Amino acid sequence: MADPDLNLLLALDALLAEGSVVKAAKRLGLSDSAMSRTLARLRDATGDPLLVRAGRGLVPTPRAIALRERVHGLTEEARAVLRPAAGIDIARLERSFTLRASESFIEVFAARLVTRVTAEAPGVLLRFAPRPDRDVQALRDGRVDLEIGAHFETAPELKVQSLLRDRLVCAVRDGHPLTQHKVLTPDLYAAGRHVVTSRGGRLREPVDDALAALGLTRTVVAVVPSFPAALAIVRASDLIALVSEGQVAAGSAGIRTFPLPVAMDDVTVLQMWHPRHDADPAHRWLRGQVLAACREGP
Repeated sequence: MADPDLNLLLALDALLAEGSVVKAAKRLGLSDSAMSRTLARLRDATGDPLLVRAGRGLVPTPRAIALRERVHGLTEEARAVLRPAAGIDIARLERSFTLRASESFIEVFAARLVTRVTAEAPGVLLRFAPRPDRDVQALRDGRVDLEIGAHFETAPELKVQSLLRDRLVCAVRDGHPLTQHKVLTPDLYAAGRHVVTSRGGRLREPVDDALAALGLTRTVVAVVPSFPAALAIVRASDLIALVSEGQVAAGSAGIRTFPLPVAMDDVTVLQMWHPRHDADPAHRWLRGQVLAACREGP
């Protein structure tokens, strides 16, 4: 059996509301003859005359009267489905969001973000999940609402927004031998022993390429997955770490920093989401909260 023509519902709603072929045609922007043909199709589809002549006008049959409210409700629901999403009352929103971010981002920005969100939407739950890799499949699957970080796998359909720019600095403990120098030179930096931050366990970073161009290499003695872990080691040793300046500014007692003695690009932190959420008012509000949390002062 062929699917029914759902356009007939709109015509039936207009006919039952107006009780007139002429008025229903005008309401839908059709000619009188087109509406008459539509009424004939409706009669065939329902097996009922629906509107019958009474003097100079038309009156509904019992079947038409029984259908009137139901048909109107169906057409209104269809119109609502096809309208843009209405604004939402954020204060009454009850929803959970999963944000996948690095430990560093969570340490610096999570408290600020949670404070903003709970102040406006006490019914919202934020789930912070670690980023064990750069794969974006979790976004595509709907398991994650937002990916936040500096590096992603490319995926042309995903939406991306820049949150902030940061730079890498050299971090050592208070009292470290390097603190006796007013300027950190490439030779002094390379001569130290280093802890590297890498979720994948990589030993080599872009700074090593910059040092190699100067004929220098550094000695790496530890690899950890996050900036907070690197700073914890630095605080208790004479190792040197390359960390986000924002991470240190957020509060790292006992740490001294130096500008890197070689040129390095700034780091851009992004948030990324799947297009299915792009027009969702609640998700759009969340993205605005993340952006504001990243850009407000510490």
